[in-house]
Amino acid sequence: MTLSSRCRTGPVVLGGRSPHDDSVPSEGAPMPCSTPRIDACWQALLSARDHDWSSGPLAVDLAPGRLTMTGDATWRADPELDADSADLLDALLPILCAPEGCIIGQLGQSLDGRIATRTGHSHYINGIAARTHLHRLRALADAVVVGAGTVAADDPALTVRHVPGPHPLRVVIDPKGRLAEHHRLFTDGEARTLHLVAPGALSDGGATHLQREELAVAPDDALARAVIVRLREAGYRRVLVEGGSTTLSHFLAADALDRLHLLVAPLLIGSGRAGLNLPPIDTLDDARRPTCRRFSLGTDTLFDLALRGER
Repeated sequence: MTLSSRCRTGPVVLGGRSPHDDSVPSEGAPMPCSTPRIDACWQALLSARDHDWSSGPLAVDLAPGRLTMTGDATWRADPELDADSADLLDALLPILCAPEGCIIGQLGQSLDGRIATRTGHSHYINGIAARTHLHRLRALADAVVVGAGTVAADDPALTVRHVPGPHPLRVVIDPKGRLAEHHRLFTDGEARTLHLVAPGALSDGGATHLQREELAVAPDDALARAVIVRLREAGYRRVLVEGGSTTLSHFLAADALDRLHLLVAPLLIGSGRAGLNLPPIDTLDDARRPTCRRFSLGTDTLFDLALRGER
């Protein structure tokens, strides 16, 4: 399957690790991986973001044509959609249709599972289509979660810039309260931010968009589940766990993810930091075997892993 492959005209532009890229298309320039039909389908997905599927299907005008989406993550269009637009719907509609919400992780890596070299150099692994996909995930999510290490290393904005859409609540897991006040998540005011720290690590003050709360959990697996419970209690049902690799590994090991979007770039690094670090297993019988779908993202490949009801 291909996803927005028709956007690959001219030289391939490569993008960031997680990928936390902060470049913004120039004013008036087309969004990356954009065609009129893809844009119309993206607007349809945004309209489905808060749809109550128990009330029935959602029909959207595509001008020309009509798209009908249903709660079982299927859709039909008249006239028939091109392959890129169809793959956009196939890849993202399941996230919107989960009755209890969806906890989805994402990770960008090389063919051999690396996210950086041994010196920490990580720019650039994934391409512009992968970065656009990440921004789509942010726009569809109610909240995006990162660990303190990612904020310290990358100082990400975690906002939606490569596509139209709302900014999610930005959630920073910082058990030791070690992050300094200068990071953009705490100062830019671009989106609401929740800073989760351990008891006793709570500091006073902060910008009006910033909320700090204590989260009293010690083990990493329990912490992952506590974060999800806290967010769901506050009404955040769709949660994107964006990184870094340590945080994502904790959520995966705790079986706290419903889906994982693994973005694999066609390069070999050979050493350096691994994308996932899970508890060891003794035999392949213990390996996880999730249902997997594949989509092309420019030169990268998206593996959409369904982690519930694994084979």
